[in-house]
Amino acid sequence: MEKKRLNEGMSEQGKLFASMFKWIILATVSGAVIGACASMFAKGITWATEFRMANPFIVIGLPIGGAFIVWMYHFTKQGNNSGTNLMMKAVREGEYIPLRVAPLILISTIITHFFGGSSGREGAALQFGGSVGNFLGKTFHLNEDDTKIIILASMSAAFSTLFGTPLAAAIFPMEVISIGVMYYSALVPCVFASFVAQHISLMFHIRTIQTPYPVEDIPSFYGISGIKIMALAIACAFVGSLFCIMLRRTEGFYEANMENKYIRVAIGGFIVVIFSFVLQTQDYLGLGTQIIHSSFAEASRPEAFLLKLIFTCLTLCAGYKGGEIVPSLFIGATMGSAMSLLLGLPVELCAACGMVGVFCAVTNSPISSMLIAFELFGFEGMPYFCVVVAISYMLSGYYSLYSEQKIVYSKIRPRFINRNPNS
Repeated sequence: MEKKRLNEGMSEQGKLFASMFKWIILATVSGAVIGACASMFAKGITWATEFRMANPFIVIGLPIGGAFIVWMYHFTKQGNNSGTNLMMKAVREGEYIPLRVAPLILISTIITHFFGGSSGREGAALQFGGSVGNFLGKTFHLNEDDTKIIILASMSAAFSTLFGTPLAAAIFPMEVISIGVMYYSALVPCVFASFVAQHISLMFHIRTIQTPYPVEDIPSFYGISGIKIMALAIACAFVGSLFCIMLRRTEGFYEANMENKYIRVAIGGFIVVIFSFVLQTQDYLGLGTQIIHSSFAEASRPEAFLLKLIFTCLTLCAGYKGGEIVPSLFIGATMGSAMSLLLGLPVELCAACGMVGVFCAVTNSPISSMLIAFELFGFEGMPYFCVVVAISYMLSGYYSLYSEQKIVYSKIRPRFINRNPNS
């Protein structure tokens, strides 16, 4: 009897080792392929941004660029069946992801940034990664469950390449699909794909291993500063929820009043152009990374976060591509930076807390948010980051950037609710 149990135990252990080696190999392939492609995509975004900033009047062509994006999706018969929501359905329900999503989302995102649309790029990377992951699953004849895992790993690889946070990238796809449930079966492939992709991005000089936003001026947490930061956390929850609500409302307004997608994207682009000329600034176009950096050096204008929110809603809901993650970081950083004057706290600390607080509020991913904070800002401000993330997660309620995200467990009770966000 003991010998039989020993043999069964050894057999089970052998299966685990075989599975581990299988996923290390597949994750390495995924990380290398996606890391290289995403690095080229990052260079394309950089080129488009630099060209637009050197030729600011190119923004006038935004409606034309939008019309071309709509035509591409119509020509490839992709329609509305795309976006990060499709990736979530693929993991949870086995939804098919056509390979044409990969080049389509990358090209359309570069076009959006070339003409100055207010958009991100990590959302595009997640869609690209999921599409390639689905293709790899079919190429290697993986079953449905394993295909879901390679999709998650590929999303980790894409996120790691563009965001430069391999720890957070390994966890984020597993956490964001269903809030309250972690897909731990994907841990090994997500970790390896994430770090392989990061190494590729370093080879292409997309990222460095230095902390991009070091936060060094940190007062003692155990005192009035710890109480003050709670006010910023509450603001993050409110602004994050507002961003999600405004995206849904703007999208609904466009669809109700402009059924023709060509007219919708053209008018949306025209409004963005008019706003940029009226305000006499292009600070709220494109990624806005220069504004994010400046928010750590000096207090931002109090209206900056709201203007970015408006520009992003007008852009993405009209039909332009890219994603909402970088705009949410812009919104959080500028809001936190502006609030530093009211709170009497270091501007860099408030900008950092604002970034991760709003990111957590719109994605409902507290663990990933904490890891992002440590990787972007260092570990010294850990108590502040954790408090902001925890409060923002709870108070943001059941809103999300992604309509297909599932809130499996309640945020305030250990209770199964299994509801869609924004409902």
